[in-house]
Amino acid sequence: MGITSIVEQALQDGYLTPSMEAEVGRICDTAAELSVEEYMALDKLMGSLLTGEVVAVPRKQFINVMEELVLSEAITRVAEIEQTSDSSLDVGDIAAYALNRLPPLYATTEEGANYQRQRAREELQELIQAQVSEAISRYLDRPEFFPERQAIGAKNDSNVAGQLSSLLQDYAPNYEKDTNF
Repeated sequence: MGITSIVEQALQDGYLTPSMEAEVGRICDTAAELSVEEYMALDKLMGSLLTGEVVAVPRKQFINVMEELVLSEAITRVAEIEQTSDSSLDVGDIAAYALNRLPPLYATTEEGANYQRQRAREELQELIQAQVSEAISRYLDRPEFFPERQAIGAKNDSNVAGQLSSLLQDYAPNYEKDTNF
């Protein structure tokens, strides 16, 4: 979808979605030079945004608190195992396995996230521990198939700390900012 068609769609609908905005940004960043039509379309979009004819839909910020809790549990368990054995475990694989078997706990505010954390500690901690244990067991027993597969956004970190840092940045960007949960 080009800039002109995105602008036409925004004018027709009366709003500019985050994905439309991102696509326009991507085109502008990668294009060596924009055409006259594209500049005119962008000018028209800017004018429409200023007059309120088109409204930019804000991105909704939310987190899945379950990701934080599972990562924390997985990291603790993986570190214990790696200290006492020669096994090298992938925290991402273990967390993904467990998360696929646990309910999501989404929140859009800090208050909501704190509520979800407390609720999970009271009602779901045993289930989280059981799913992480199952994930580790499955990981250790897995056959070595598809050795050419690559992790999403592979960073080539073989240590737990590097994997933890990468996962937290990807899945829980605010995890390390406030540890009072």
